[in-house]
Amino acid sequence: MEPVSAADEVLDVVDRDDRVTGRAPRGEVYARGLIHRCVFVLARDAEDRIFVHRRTASKLVFPSRYDMFVGGVVGAGESYERAALREAEEELGVRGLPRPQPLFKFLYEGPGGAWWSYVHEVRCELPVAPQVSEVDWHAFLTREELDRRIGGAEWPWVPDGLEAYRRLRARPDSRQ
Repeated sequence: MEPVSAADEVLDVVDRDDRVTGRAPRGEVYARGLIHRCVFVLARDAEDRIFVHRRTASKLVFPSRYDMFVGGVVGAGESYERAALREAEEELGVRGLPRPQPLFKFLYEGPGGAWWSYVHEVRCELPVAPQVSEVDWHAFLTREELDRRIGGAEWPWVPDGLEAYRRLRARPDSRQ
């Protein structure tokens, strides 16, 4: 049976070492500040531009904020790898993406709570049709344009995505 709402989706609850300690509905996980798992997928088009979007106002976490990653929570019993592909295809509105490449994982602790964040990257050369329930606006931006938007004050960014992007840019092997 499908969850009635996003708040009802069951997630694995994990500890600071990313070991599963139980399960709970997403709404309870957020309300109690329990650590869970998320995936972040940086999607690039054929011209190496980065997919950027504004989240809908109905999102449980960080509504109406901008993000340079697609992704979301990892469902109970779901692998990071499977969640990355599922979330990327859902949010971009495509089918047949190559498997997102895993890059690194970190424990995000900040506004909104705490979650293990596994960052991936994927090439999306398909025409995108983002989910209207997830995405209010979108565009593919060059790295330089994205960096200008991050540095400016006019776009409110999701804090976990900003942290993931900064960590990605700081990696010695990064193309960023």
